[in-house]
Amino acid sequence: MAQNPHGEAPARPFLPARGRRALSFVTAGVLAAAGVVALAGNAQAVGALGDAAAAKGRYFGTAVAANHLGEAAYASTLDAQFDSVTPENEMKWDAVESSRNSFSFSAADQIVSHAQTKGMKVRGHTLVWHSQLPGWVSGLSATELRSAMNNHITQVMTHYKGKIHSWDVVNEAYQDGSSGARRSSPFQDKLGNGFIEEAFRTARTVDAGAKLCYNDYNTDGQNAKSNAVYDMVKDFKQRGVPIDCVGFQSHFNSNSPVPSDYQANLQRFADLGVDVQITELDIEGSGSAQAANYTKVVNACLAVTRCTGLTVWGVTDKYSWRSSGTPLLFDGDYNKKPAYDAVLAALGGSSGGGDDGGEDGGGTGACTATYSQTSTWNGGYNGEVTVKAGGSGITTWTVPVTVPSPQKVSAVWNGTPTTSGDVMTVRPAWNGTLAAGASTSFGFTVTTNGNTSAPVVGACTAS
Repeated sequence: MAQNPHGEAPARPFLPARGRRALSFVTAGVLAAAGVVALAGNAQAVGALGDAAAAKGRYFGTAVAANHLGEAAYASTLDAQFDSVTPENEMKWDAVESSRNSFSFSAADQIVSHAQTKGMKVRGHTLVWHSQLPGWVSGLSATELRSAMNNHITQVMTHYKGKIHSWDVVNEAYQDGSSGARRSSPFQDKLGNGFIEEAFRTARTVDAGAKLCYNDYNTDGQNAKSNAVYDMVKDFKQRGVPIDCVGFQSHFNSNSPVPSDYQANLQRFADLGVDVQITELDIEGSGSAQAANYTKVVNACLAVTRCTGLTVWGVTDKYSWRSSGTPLLFDGDYNKKPAYDAVLAALGGSSGGGDDGGEDGGGTGACTATYSQTSTWNGGYNGEVTVKAGGSGITTWTVPVTVPSPQKVSAVWNGTPTTSGDVMTVRPAWNGTLAAGASTSFGFTVTTNGNTSAPVVGACTAS
């Protein structure tokens, strides 16, 4: 079984854890002011995840395993879609220093080199963590452990100095549950509470240019664990301990859904004066429900100015540590899932039937979806989406429409809608077959409930 991001069995306590081709895309918010959102579904108008996020001042990354880079579909999807990478296991202590003061960086170097040739950023993961430690570490005395910890930080960060935009300096140092206590580990048990501060201070002396992050899971909403981390970060900022960012792993499923206070929790950390990053995002599920949950996460990050980027924990479902839950944006054959379209739409990009670097298979025609607001009144409006076939005929089309909360769609015509959360996916009623260059339209009525923002019309997908 492939290692998961934490080197543990997949049953976590909270689960009951560029140089790329030039692509153009339309940022919905810009055109929304004029009442029009045009989104194309051909190769010239595809907006990859990294490109769309960059237009919002953020990165969109993925975890990468070095042993998959030789797989053509894996590498091409990575290169086409993402602008930041995190080595999945290759930078962890057991991978780079399996015996004391003997370092091996070959696998991690492979990932960093690949990223650099493609113009991607790199997140360093992770320097100090209780798991995936070689046995010699836990056998050290307190004095020797302190020396080994600081040497490990120094050697690894020196090797990658200038190549890493953010380091997870300390990972998962707090317990789950209601205590808010520190987790038992060789570092905590032998060095005490001060080991986290010491790790951050050591890291700053090595690379002043890298962002220094604390990273943890099950801290996505306000709870005892996130409160304890919050108090630590607040204390560090007040005393000048060099911490720049906090990472929220954001592993979600039906037993551990996206918290209702997710955005508010990100914001309260940002208000302390640190960046926040979504570092290991995956959401179990499928279809529109999974898409809606991904949309919530992306929108939360976009709403928090100091949320600087998102990383999904893997390129494809087949290599996910939670593969049975199909939690990622590409399925096992590298096909884009509805969650992909939802994420891209939330970022203001567009996708469709063109080449995305994966294996989306032939037979997909091109189409565009153009939105306009046709009428307004106090408390509501009518919107219309024009669907136009590209250079070849199509037999069906699908267009996702994200209506900003608390707006509600009260009627739809000339289309068949399915709704999950704020995302309405519209398919043809009678008007699916279009000749090359031909067009049709569907419309909808929205009750604004105080929010007059324009909806975001996602990628038109056709065949």
